[in-house]
Formats: sequence, C-alpha cells, structure tokens
Amino acid sequence: MADVTLEIGGFRYPMTCREGEQDHFLALASAVDAKVTEARAALGGISEVRQMLFAALLLADAVKDCEARLVAAEARIPNDDQPAIDVESLERLAAKVEMIASRLENRAGTP
Repeated sequence: MADVTLEIGGFRYPMTCREGEQDHFLALASAVDAKVTEARAALGGISEVRQMLFAALLLADAVKDCEARLVAAEARIPNDDQPAIDVESLERLAAKVEMIASRLENRAGTP
C-alpha cells in the first residue's frame, strides 16, 4: 500500500491506495477539487461537507451524461444481429443483376 495526500477544496486528506496508483489518485483529486471550486463559486460560503456533496453531484451528472452519450453511440453501431447492409437495397441490386444476366443470356442465344 502507498500513502498519498490529496488536496481538495483547500483541505489536505491523507489517503492510502495501492502501490503505483498515487498519480491516478492525485488526478482524481484534482477533478474533485475543480468541482468543489465550481460548487463554492456557484453557492458562496457553504460548509466543507456541502462543497463535497455538490462536487459529488456535479461529477455524478457528468458521469450520467457520458453514459447517455455512450448508449447513443452504441445504438449507432450495428451489432451482429443487425444486417450491415439495407436488405431492401440489396434485393433491388440483386434484381438488377438478374435482369442484366438475363439480357446477356438472350443476346448470347441470338445470332
């Protein structure tokens, strides 16, 4: 285990994390600190607990937005159950190919 001190909202929080995850923890703390600063600026002089609460809500809102975007993006990607090509277009193309083949056969049979 590794020790790291996170600075959020002007307060220092000693934490323990897995070895090698210190930089990741510091980056997360930086994101939380930015949201605490945003909450403090929007709401004025609120307590540390409320700053953290609003920061958590702002981050949860961002996560929900990202999840919604991911679901929308996944919906635009065809999966194995959906044909990658429009079936009606493919059938029209096949009919045209058959018509051309039939004409070529008729011409070949005509002297």
